[in-house]
Amino acid sequence: RDEGATGLGSKPKAGLCGFSVSNLRIPDFEQPWETSVGKPERIASALQIMIDGPLGAAAFNNEFGRPNILGYFRSFELSLTNPQGRASLRGYHKPIMIAGGLGNIRRPHVDKPEIPTTGKVVVLGGPAMLIGLGGGAASSVGSGASSEDLDFASVQRGNPEMQRRAQEVIDRCWAMGERNPILLIHDVGAGGLSNAIPESISHSHRGGQINLRSVPSDEPGMSPLEIWCNEAQERYVLIIAADRVDEFTALCTRERCEFAIVGDLTKEPTLQVKDPQFNNDPVNVPLDVILGKPPRMTRNVQRLPGASDAFNSTQIDIRDAAYRLLKLPTIADKSFLITIGDRTVTGLISRDQFVGPWQVPVSDVAVTLSDYQHTTGEAMSMGERTPLALIDAAAAARMSVAEAITNIAAADIDTLDQVRLSANWMAACGEPGEDADLYAAVKAVGEEFCPALGITIPVGKDSLSMKTAWQDRTGSHRMVAPLSLIISAFAPVRDVKNTLTPQLRTDAGDTTLLLIDLSGGQQRLGGSCLAQVYSHIASGAPDCQSPTQLLNFFNAFTSLKRQQKILAYHDRSDGGLFVTLAEMAFAGQCGVDIHLSTNNADAAAALFNEELGAVIQVRTSDVAQVKSALSLLGADAVKDIGQVNTSGRVTIKVNQQSVLDELRVDLHRAWSETSYRMQSLRDNPECAREQFESALDDQDPGLSVKLTFNADEDIAAPYIAKGISPRVAILREQGVNSQSEMAAAFARAGFTAVDVHMTDIITGRRSLNEFHGLVACGGFSYGDVLGAGEGWAKSILFHSKTRDAFSEFFNRDNTFTLGVCNGCQMLTSLKSIIPGSNLWPRFVRNRSEQFEARFSLVEIVNSPSVFFSDMQGSSLPIAVSHGEGRAEFMDTAHQQQFMAGQQLALRFINNYGEVATRYPA
Repeated sequence: RDEGATGLGSKPKAGLCGFSVSNLRIPDFEQPWETSVGKPERIASALQIMIDGPLGAAAFNNEFGRPNILGYFRSFELSLTNPQGRASLRGYHKPIMIAGGLGNIRRPHVDKPEIPTTGKVVVLGGPAMLIGLGGGAASSVGSGASSEDLDFASVQRGNPEMQRRAQEVIDRCWAMGERNPILLIHDVGAGGLSNAIPESISHSHRGGQINLRSVPSDEPGMSPLEIWCNEAQERYVLIIAADRVDEFTALCTRERCEFAIVGDLTKEPTLQVKDPQFNNDPVNVPLDVILGKPPRMTRNVQRLPGASDAFNSTQIDIRDAAYRLLKLPTIADKSFLITIGDRTVTGLISRDQFVGPWQVPVSDVAVTLSDYQHTTGEAMSMGERTPLALIDAAAAARMSVAEAITNIAAADIDTLDQVRLSANWMAACGEPGEDADLYAAVKAVGEEFCPALGITIPVGKDSLSMKTAWQDRTGSHRMVAPLSLIISAFAPVRDVKNTLTPQLRTDAGDTTLLLIDLSGGQQRLGGSCLAQVYSHIASGAPDCQSPTQLLNFFNAFTSLKRQQKILAYHDRSDGGLFVTLAEMAFAGQCGVDIHLSTNNADAAAALFNEELGAVIQVRTSDVAQVKSALSLLGADAVKDIGQVNTSGRVTIKVNQQSVLDELRVDLHRAWSETSYRMQSLRDNPECAREQFESALDDQDPGLSVKLTFNADEDIAAPYIAKGISPRVAILREQGVNSQSEMAAAFARAGFTAVDVHMTDIITGRRSLNEFHGLVACGGFSYGDVLGAGEGWAKSILFHSKTRDAFSEFFNRDNTFTLGVCNGCQMLTSLKSIIPGSNLWPRFVRNRSEQFEARFSLVEIVNSPSVFFSDMQGSSLPIAVSHGEGRAEFMDTAHQQQFMAGQQLALRFINNYGEVATRYPA
């Protein structure tokens, strides 16, 4: 979990987050290895990492309440011969993971004000724990180079529910605008409080006196060093104005978020940490000693020639290559990574990975809304071409930036200079040639390429220990990762509705597919996925040596989007033109007829080169205008390459010779098989099989909408006109994370939405008598450790006054209640106090045994529910995100009585309109 990364990223075929690992080796779950101190250990295989790692990442995001709408996934491992003639292993035994995102900040909160000496130093969030004491040290050395004790000392724990509580306190503070009680905020990461507190108090040239024993701790036996330096996460250091401490305390108490005032600011810029238990000062030092400028580092490095080998692509069978590429994890369907992550929490998601009626994960860009009233927003994308660095580090860096730009171009962005980048650098510093490559890559994008494009890189992160060493029965081994630059791009969006997708259209009349080639006609295969699936690196790295060409493309393409001349768009990247076209066909549930002309006889180079470019679908009547708009790119840069067909076949001719003629569904099966196999190993294999089969149904009509009511009718208008605005309690408990979108929905429907925390009810600050409506929101109350929603229910049932308050509310004849997700599960555990609920089911673990985030089709049936009156017979897609959504009845008789009593309001249906019985419907 890379705390410093600010872009969750969007590699085109991407999943929930970025992982780079060596090729999946199914049989071997573990390999024996030894640390530098000689003790036998176990090293996790790539397969084990990809099964277990994403689950932890997704679980944290899901519980914290942050949508996972972007990512990338590259697998790579290759044996190369170095300049000295020795074989060396290059690949990702040390995996990369990127986690981050985009936030908004009000202008008055950008600059830290002068901090008065009356300010109080506060630690907000989780307690100190005996963890993370080797974090920075352990992460800065290659895997296998540290001792076992240091590895275990670096282990940390994640507590997303605590981070959610801290976030709620912070949100309550910034919502006060200019009255925000927080004068300064600092996250607690590497070094723990030993880093966060000095950096916080040094602002305005202050010092501080800290009481070490005021720091909240869950480990009574921790030494002063351990309290001061542990890297327990989900904590913040704040400076709070002295006259706002009581107000801040009330906020923390309401949110049940632990905090402590640990010290005061001083005029003298000295840090003094007092320990009353031992009556001494474990730290007493001028701040400029620990925060002064460190000595400059000088490295004497040697540049080595780039890797290359003989790779004859003219002899490759195109069909064999196509199927190999579609199964390569870098290219293949990433559903197994995506569906385990919530992609709708916040209610502000406009574009995620899944595209179109058939929900195919091929989106190049993620788009979010600015607020609940407008259609402005933000776009995020990702670029990454790491294998190229083995051949040419500077070219790999330029291509990473260029790919991020061609990906984000699908969104409605005004100009390229509005794009901001985050650069995440990973390298094996100290290895021969790697430092020189890192310098070349940083110089290429930082001093040359990005300035020429007019874009900046204001933030980034590095990890410079990307190598793994181990020993087994065959001897000593080393795996060195390629120099890896992962670029995340961000930009404001004018209108989220104008985002393009790769879905080919069959409803737009006569259309043409155009290839936009930004390489000047080159077809270099160095570092390509084609070379990789044949165990080669090849030679000649694709590059973007003309920033002007890329800028001209972006400007012309933006103009064409505004004129609505583009029907579908997908960039050329991993797997080349063939994969671009295949994914567009998968998303459109159609076939394509392609005809290419090339100056040489190498059909493989034409189809599988990964030079910069894109494919667009336009109306045939607009082809001339589109080519004219793109004329600055060169005479041969835009080529007519074919059309869409409804026969369901992918046919490709090169220089009039047929090189591929396959059913789209067979190609799709190959593309989705890797994800299916992963889900079969990780989840319920029967559910994985059902999903795999449904995705390959060639007759599937896709998601659709059928309404028996007028969606545009404002049924609340007559009541609002009369001044009627019933008060509804938007109820939440610790761990709930979806109250904002719930409040927005009810406000739009004409209600007065009121934020109500369970602590408000328990302490009597709020009474349910104030409300006609009660909505229990979704999230992970109590981290679901007592079962989904059951901990929340017990906080009501085991508190007599609170139980009576809820019972009285449910028994009033002028109230309604809605429970969603965790709130729904909570209500099913309150059957003892809810009239008429004796037949309700309880909700248990999904049959897939996994958290499910889907876009599912439901049918509204006839019921007395006030939420669905006059809507019966309608069917529409809805977002589903939960781990415990399966309704379990006491027995068959109870289920039959439940159905007969019209207590069912909604049910899942498949794309044919039938009651759903198979995954994922």
